[in-house]
Amino acid sequence: MAKIRTSYFCQNCGAQSAKWIGKCPACGEWNTYVEEVVQKEEVTPTSAWKVGSGSAQVSSKPKPIADISYQEQLRIQTQDQELNRVLGGGIVPGSMVLIGGEPGIGKSTLMLQIALSLTGLRVLYVSGEESEQQIKMRAERLVAQTSDCFILTETGTQNIFKQIELLRPQVLVVDSIQTLHSSFIEAGAGSVSQVRECTAELLKFAKESGVPVFLIGHITKEGNLAGPKILEHMVDTVLQFEGDRHMTYRILRTTKNRFGSTSELGIYEMLGSGLREVSNPSEILISQREDAFSGIAIGATLEGNRPLLIEVQSLVTPATYGTPQRTSTGFDAKRLNMLLAVLEKRGGYRLGTQDVFLNIAGGLKVEDPALDLTVCASILSSFEDMAIPSTACFAAEVGLGGEVRAVNRVENRISEAEKLGFQDIYISKYNKKGLDFSKFSINIHPFGRLEEVFGNLFG
Repeated sequence: MAKIRTSYFCQNCGAQSAKWIGKCPACGEWNTYVEEVVQKEEVTPTSAWKVGSGSAQVSSKPKPIADISYQEQLRIQTQDQELNRVLGGGIVPGSMVLIGGEPGIGKSTLMLQIALSLTGLRVLYVSGEESEQQIKMRAERLVAQTSDCFILTETGTQNIFKQIELLRPQVLVVDSIQTLHSSFIEAGAGSVSQVRECTAELLKFAKESGVPVFLIGHITKEGNLAGPKILEHMVDTVLQFEGDRHMTYRILRTTKNRFGSTSELGIYEMLGSGLREVSNPSEILISQREDAFSGIAIGATLEGNRPLLIEVQSLVTPATYGTPQRTSTGFDAKRLNMLLAVLEKRGGYRLGTQDVFLNIAGGLKVEDPALDLTVCASILSSFEDMAIPSTACFAAEVGLGGEVRAVNRVENRISEAEKLGFQDIYISKYNKKGLDFSKFSINIHPFGRLEEVFGNLFG
């Protein structure tokens, strides 16, 4: 009887060690090494995908790049324009896409909805978590229906590839990668070894057959994708499905994309009939209010190629317990402290004894420096208890000297503000170069210093 071989793997980065160690030398995390059973065989584990390849294994030989033939491949366009946007213009044939998110956020609903809407394409939806009846129950709620979507409840990769050989699908969806297991590895499903091996087998299948593969992945309690970090390196695209489970809106964000921008995001609304695309997210990110309140300012930002107008809310109150609090939601706390220091040093506003609370409405997390002026205007509005006109918005960066700096693609920001009915927009005077004011009906106010902006706003 062969001796069972074990090894220790880091659950964070996938590093392997012959013995247990407290701190991983690869990623620096503590207490992440877990013992797993390892079985070595004569065959290579990634040879699991060999059905339907149509040719014997041929060793690769180096070629001059000039001799490599290339033909432009058309992307697969789905009916979901939000998904097309975050993927960079559609599904790339032969690509592997990993979708992660919290439990109950709607990952399975999104992918089943996409699978049902791909008319004219054979889609194989592999589920290791639900039965056929449960998937059918969810599909009945969704609007889109097609007879080209096939359901397979299986967790063994060898059985999955046998069904793929018979069905010849054009799109493959796996829910989820942590439930699959390969017979070449003795470790349990969800372990580092199994996740890495199953992903390698599916990657080999995707690249050799040209069939796009979607993988649904779990996340850890820290919010990162479960499994080794190498999982994210192996796939072509990583999508993060975010949002509050108790609210209706969801955000699909790109964190890695070999075929497009990593700054794109799609917004959905969770309804009883599935996920609805939100084509104009600026309307939901700006709260509808009848009365004017202090501490509220609207800023024009960019997410990839999409301009958005979002609401920045601030509350400035005297510190009750001696040490002022600085709390921000959706905005970098260090940048908030920097802007507060600029307002106190360059503007003369005594904010050192004030509690400052900042919130980006709609649950967004933004890193665009063009929101600096919006944050400063919102904080000062709450500090002075003077409301900013609801028809005004901002798009400029703030420097340490109190100067209002230029931002990129200011014309897109101005056009979005004009489309949503805003009458005034405050920008940097250094953005005036090459900007045609005559083609905009909105009033453009260019300034170079913070005090000039505040003087125009509050008098």
